[in-house]
Amino acid sequence: MSNPNFIDYVKIYCKSGNGGKGSSHFRREKFAPKGGPDGGDGGKGGNIILKGNKQLWTLLHLKFTKHVVAENGGNGSGSKKYGPNGKDIIIEVPLGTIAKSSKSGKKKLEILNHNEEKILLEGGIGGLGNDHFKSPSNQAPQYSQTGKVGIEEWVIIELKVLADVGLVGFPNAGKSTLLSSISKAKPKIGNYPFTTLTPNLGVVPYKDYKSFIVADIPGIIEGASEGKGLGIRFLRHIERNSILLFLIPFDSNIKNEYQLLSNELKKYNKKLLEKKIIIAISKCDLAPKEKIDKINFKSKYPIIKISSITNLGLMELKDCIWKEINLK
Repeated sequence: MSNPNFIDYVKIYCKSGNGGKGSSHFRREKFAPKGGPDGGDGGKGGNIILKGNKQLWTLLHLKFTKHVVAENGGNGSGSKKYGPNGKDIIIEVPLGTIAKSSKSGKKKLEILNHNEEKILLEGGIGGLGNDHFKSPSNQAPQYSQTGKVGIEEWVIIELKVLADVGLVGFPNAGKSTLLSSISKAKPKIGNYPFTTLTPNLGVVPYKDYKSFIVADIPGIIEGASEGKGLGIRFLRHIERNSILLFLIPFDSNIKNEYQLLSNELKKYNKKLLEKKIIIAISKCDLAPKEKIDKINFKSKYPIIKISSITNLGLMELKDCIWKEINLK
């Protein structure tokens, strides 16, 4: 998935429906001119619901949606007739979507499964009709309840890409080239910083018709956790990946580059470094084998030397990824 229309953040004004008003009606019939209270209850206001849809990969369909307002509940009426409930509004979103309050920044819900539905804003309950308030001491109550007002607020809807593997590296580390080599994804590739401006997803075929999903995340720069470069716009996508694949070019200061990448992830969310990690030394086609063999970088994580151009180490890398995915 490489899409200039990839949208992973929208801000929408939402309002759930008001509850309907209860009725203050009295039974009036030919042979009961002074019948008792028979006012019905008001209907419930419509909810605003988020629903997971595995066919969606972006929030593009919500880009120009600025207001979402659910239907109000209907008023109650005589003969104890309930008002109709307001119609819910269902907003379909990609898997990995979270919603949070624009004012407080607090997370309200997240959607992870296909067809999963969660109420974002609940509609107001309907008011009770006067029939509920009759008693031996008050057989003709004149009052009923108004319905509860719905909830209104600005809501931020964000997408965190769901993938098995997230590619982590500085700009020009070769992430997009690797993704295009091991999958059918066709990300934009260029020898300049920030070629990748949005996450790209690729399905990587493996042995016996198995496969896994890799996400090419826009490159990290020092200070990204503080908002520099593309900042936290891409860091949140890494949170959903079960494995982080650090991609470091052979001709860089490997130890220093790994430390800088680790520090940025730690500053953003220290739990990211609790994930399974694989280190790939990229662009190994640009030097003689003897020089590549002399690379001496020790780590507690698996280290694989690769070239996305000559396919050096790519099968070994896929074997390692598959093993980590299935490692309990």
